[in-house]
This record gives sequence, structure tokens and C-alpha cells, in this order.
Amino acid sequence: MPAVIALGQANFTVGDIGGNTRMMEELAARARKDQGAGAIVFPELSICGYPPEDLLLRPEFLDDVEQALDGLCARVRGIDVVLGYPKRVEGRLYNAAGVIRDGRIVAEYFKAELPNYSVFDEKRYFTPGDQPCVVEVAGIPVGLTICEDIWYSEPAARAAAAGARLILNLNASPYQAGKGLEREREVAQRARETGLPVIYVNLVGGQDELVFDGGSFCVDAGGGMRQRSAFFAEALDLVSLNDDMKPAQAEVTECPGEEEMIYRALVLGVRDYVGKAGFQGVVLGLSGGIDSALTLAIAVDALGAEQVEVVLMPSRYTADMSNEDALEQARRMGVKHSIIPIEPAFQAFLGMLKEEFAGQPMDVTEENIQARCRGIILMAISNKSGRMLLTTGNKSEMSVGYATLYGDMAGGFAPLKDVFKTMVYRLACWRNRDGEVIPERVITRPPSAELRPDQQDTDSLPPYDILDEILQRYVEEDKGAGEIIEAGFDEDTVRRIIRLVDINEYKRRQAPPGVKVTRRAYGRDRRYPIVNGYITFRGKS
Repeated sequence: MPAVIALGQANFTVGDIGGNTRMMEELAARARKDQGAGAIVFPELSICGYPPEDLLLRPEFLDDVEQALDGLCARVRGIDVVLGYPKRVEGRLYNAAGVIRDGRIVAEYFKAELPNYSVFDEKRYFTPGDQPCVVEVAGIPVGLTICEDIWYSEPAARAAAAGARLILNLNASPYQAGKGLEREREVAQRARETGLPVIYVNLVGGQDELVFDGGSFCVDAGGGMRQRSAFFAEALDLVSLNDDMKPAQAEVTECPGEEEMIYRALVLGVRDYVGKAGFQGVVLGLSGGIDSALTLAIAVDALGAEQVEVVLMPSRYTADMSNEDALEQARRMGVKHSIIPIEPAFQAFLGMLKEEFAGQPMDVTEENIQARCRGIILMAISNKSGRMLLTTGNKSEMSVGYATLYGDMAGGFAPLKDVFKTMVYRLACWRNRDGEVIPERVITRPPSAELRPDQQDTDSLPPYDILDEILQRYVEEDKGAGEIIEAGFDEDTVRRIIRLVDINEYKRRQAPPGVKVTRRAYGRDRRYPIVNGYITFRGKS
């Protein structure tokens, strides 16, 4: 008889211990009754959600986890349940995986490799384990591992030496562009090293800045792909293994292209941030520009048109085509929309500041006042309606400070915060692939903030294809100015861009959270001091 193991690729919520436990109980019952599975495997820290961060420092939180785990043990019968949870032992806390069978936990494994880089800081909370755990699951001697363990040879090798015939790996691995294939290469390597098949179960869903993309899979002892679950969606799939531990060939979901993966990550991130935070939809300013147009498409795809409201807020500098294109997209996407010109508010502020500004020419101050008029309007609508305000700025702008604090940066969530401008255009084109929801003129016209006469972004910044290449090297790859210049970029441009990145950390610290899609997202990931005396650029003075 083949062993049948269900992959519980579920969307858990951090801190919702009761809800997460009920979800596991329901999925275990489905896997047993409807699919004939002998075991079900859930992701890392599934009972409390990932990452729980400083909730782990609260004793009552850990008490609640233990009570929920006891309740789950009491209620689940007839199927082995492999799940993750924090475990207290003699004053130490471990990131644990346990096996529930017939009312009790029959075995536990403590994560050995604790990640402490990028968005991870598990050494802040957990003590590493140092022992393998081989336990019978669905009749098979199984070696348990957790997430980061599979990126190193030793944990899987220890399990194999202890008699495992299959490796289970419980994961909460967040999405970033290109990460999926990298995971699969590492897991395939562990399979070849140990001569054992590996089942990799990943979390799915959004949690603050992070999005977990699912894509759970199984490889055979030679590293060959036998099964892959859906990306960015919950799944309850089965792996069947024969007596020789060879997984049966099952559906291998195709890996989408880069634009589709990023777009789906943004959609899921918005859906879960808004939904799990309990907001009644979203509102955003629609300018007729590419960033707000893409943000609107993401919001509608995430939440549905009925939960999205847009506001056009033209100024004296807004081109007719901007209003026309914004209205056209609002109509195409079927969202509630209104027009609130900011000229009366702008005039009021200029009047209030007339004496203070006497004798001084108009400059960026007046541009920022316009942006802040819009921020006040949008936040007022957000407060009154209960809809979360989405900001529309992108990573290129945030990198160099081309944004206004308390103006276009005001809001609760920033979907494009980790998306470079060049990728914004690529995503807009991808979204239009099956029908134009974003008017073509929005994509093809030169970008402009429209805060002064005939303004274009290139008045203040190099073309975005050049800017993004410099930012890719400096922000994403941590390359120095010299390396960037040697790659063929103008020295004065490089010096100016690096300086803008460095001096605008204070703005980024005050920006809303947004979905992480690159390897170095601002916020949890790339952390720089706001005030510091280090001079990054050491070129000509």
C-alpha cells in the first residue's frame, strides 16, 4: 500500500491561534476523510503564524499556544499531523516541529539552523536544536527539518544517518523574485546528498511586508521534481510514495514568469494586509499617472471593485489628459470615483502663509503643499469611510526621496514600495495582456508629478532605466560608487544618486509598509542609520 501524505499549504494569520488551530483541524479531517491521507504536514510555526516576532516574548502568548496544541491533540484522530509551534523547555524557546498521533505528541524536532539575516531575526527568540528527529509518519521513518535547515547539508544528513527514508521540511519562506527556483535547487541537492526524497511544505499568504508564495513540492531521491502545488493560493495536495520511497508523479504547477509572480505577490499582499487588518476596502488617489494606475489594478484584483474607491484631485497644473485617463480607467474597472480639485485648499494655504513667504520665490515648498492638500483629503475620506488609504509611490522614488512626507506618502499600505519604476511599466503591460484596463497613454506618456508648469520627472532625475540600474547596484547589490562608475555610469550622476539615497533614509522610515518583492526591501530588510557621518561616495569633490 502506498503511503499518502497531504501537503497543508494554508494561509495562517499571526497571533490568531484559535483560528489557525481550527483551520488545521478542518484540513486534517478533509485529508483523512476525503483524500485517504495517512498524514498531513503544515508549515513552520503554523499554530501561531509566521513571523510572530515579539509576541514570542509574551508568556501569555506561549501559554495560549500550549493550550491550543493540547486542544488539537485531543480532537484529531485517525491521521498523523505534522505542525510547527514555539516550544518552551527549561527556560529556553525552540522553533519546533511535532507529530500528533492519537491524542498526543509522539515526537518533536527543534530547528537547528536559525536565520538571522535579511528579514529574519530568529536568534533573537530561539535556541538552536542540535539533534535529529526520525519518527514514523504514515508508516514511514521520516526525518523532520524546518525551513533554513534544508539550506545546509548537516540537518538532512543527520536525519538520514538516524534511519530516515524521507525528509519532511516545514517552511515559512517569503517570496522574493527568483527565490522559488533557488529553493528547489537547494532541496534537490539535499535529496541527492542523502539519497532520500524530500517533501517541502511552504506557507502562503501576506503578513505585513512579507508575502509567502506557497509552491510546496516534492522531489525524489535523485532531485527530480515529482509534484508542485499552486503559487499564491491555498492548496491541499497529496504525495503518494511506494514501498521503495519513490513519489508518484503528480501535477507540477508551472512556474509563472517574473512579471506574473511579482504581480500576484502584490495582489496577495494587499488582500491579506487589508483583510487581516479588518479594513472595509481601500481608497487611493488616481492621478492619470502610471503608479496610481497600476495600484488601482492591483487593488481591484485583490479586493474587488466594490471595495475600492478612487479620488481625482486635479490642480492648476494637471493636464486634461491626466483627468481623462484617470476617469477612463475608473470607468473600465468599475470603481467608485469622485473629483475634488485641490485649488481652493492650495489657495487657502498660500493665503495663510503669505506673510511668512513674502519676498521669496515659489519653489518645492509650494509643490509639497499641493501634495499635502491631497494627503489631507484622502486621509479624511479614509477616516470617514473606514477604507484604508493606499499610497502609490514606487521604489525608485522612495530611494531618492522623490516623494512628499505627509503628502503622497500618507497612507496605510504601499503596494509598490519595493517595485522599481521600470518594473512598474512592465507590470502595467503585463496586466493589460488580456484587455486594456490601464489606458495605453498612461503607459507611453512621460511621467510627471504635475506640481509645476510643464514638469517631467527627468527634470529632477535621470531617466528611470539609468536610475534603476544605479539603484539596483547600490541598494540591492551593495556595490560601491567605484564599481558602479566602472560599469559605465556617469560619475556625477552616480554621486548625486548615492547622496540622494543616503540622505533620504529619514523619509523612508516614515513611509507605510509595503510588499517585499526584491532581495533588499526598505524597512525590515535594508536598515541604515538616519543620522550618520559616513561618506559613502569618495569620488571627486
